[in-house]
Amino acid sequence: MERIYIPQLLKAVDQAETIPVREHLPELETLTPVQGVVRVSHRAGYLEVSGKAEAIVTLTCDRCLQQYNHRLTVDASEVIWLQEPIEPEEEGMEYEVAFDDLVETLPPNGFFEPATWLYEQFCLALPPRQLCDKQCQGIQVREQGQEEDEKPETVDRRWASLEALRNQLPQ
Repeated sequence: MERIYIPQLLKAVDQAETIPVREHLPELETLTPVQGVVRVSHRAGYLEVSGKAEAIVTLTCDRCLQQYNHRLTVDASEVIWLQEPIEPEEEGMEYEVAFDDLVETLPPNGFFEPATWLYEQFCLALPPRQLCDKQCQGIQVREQGQEEDEKPETVDRRWASLEALRNQLPQ
């Protein structure tokens, strides 16, 4: 996916460009290529970016540590302001940033990278809690010599010494 020179968008039909996506993103490990579309529109002082895409990723369950496949979908839109970056007067000098200034900006004569934008959207779409199944029980601990059908003890054998020490302490 090639980057877009922002002033070139002004010469495009409707001052917009639609980019079909069917490729692997370099920083995102997926089983299938990312498939979808990204649309970038120049609106005088800002870019209006929207995209719909999907891919299948391999995640690791937070409970049982098994790997599983997950369909990741992105349906996002964003406004990116076009303005020159504010440079401090002296290097290393601090300056206050107003709350309203906490927005994404690009220089008006710069480039927009659709692959980077799409990668960021996929990272935001990753589930914060990765579970292979809602009923996942986690890692099942069995003592050495314990049968498959026996219920595992609640204390891991590696903690047995600490459990014995705890039992010696007065309540």
